[in-house]
Amino acid sequence: MTPAVPLDLLAGRKLEYVWLGHAVVLGFTGGRQVLIEAVIRLDGPCGHAEVVPGDNPSDAIATLLGDVVRTARTCDTGELRITFASGSELTVDADADVESWAVAGPDGLLIVCLAHGELAVWGDAGA
Repeated sequence: MTPAVPLDLLAGRKLEYVWLGHAVVLGFTGGRQVLIEAVIRLDGPCGHAEVVPGDNPSDAIATLLGDVVRTARTCDTGELRITFASGSELTVDADADVESWAVAGPDGLLIVCLAHGELAVWGDAGA
């Protein structure tokens, strides 16, 4: 298992855009992106929703547009959790067989959740 990692590089960033398709891309201020290829669970003031990347993903995640990240972290299982100022929380579990999510930023930063939740990190994750 990989130790839990705080993703301070997302804290305080505003969600500027969401791209829906076979991967869901969340674009934040400062050039940060989260790429998700697994089921996304969204819990918050508006209830619960699941977003499954693919041909016709739910647009429920668009309710987060303009919201600001309060905290972001990985768990020792590889799960990604992002909480927003609105009280909403986005969760993506690690997949047993494939990469489930990645966080990318300027200057070559890349954090990838590999199969079974192992994290691979390139660049400065503390940036």
